[in-house]
Amino acid sequence: MYGFALEYADPKLKADPAFVLAAVQKNGRALKYADPELKADPKIVLAAVQQNGHALQYADPKLKADPGIVLAAVQQNGWVLKFADPKLQADPEIVLAAVQQNGHALQYADPKLK
Repeated sequence: MYGFALEYADPKLKADPAFVLAAVQKNGRALKYADPELKADPKIVLAAVQQNGHALQYADPKLKADPGIVLAAVQQNGWVLKFADPKLQADPEIVLAAVQQNGHALQYADPKLK
């Protein structure tokens, strides 16, 4: 199953945790098409960002402030520090992981860490 097929799925499937988990494991960016409730599910969002860090942009704001979720995302793609909660953009551990993965991520770090 291709993850982006979720875009065309029945709304009931977009709200089915097992179905959405399978989709984001194939393509993390499929999180964009998940039911909003599942965008706030830590298990689903973690699977999505581990597959594709860019999925962080579609996560519920509370999970953009979750250090474990954001760390997994920036380890996959440092550039996505851009989508993290500002508190985590000022977290030295998160920023270091992001910059180690992609040096350009430094532009999204809190100014006091530059």
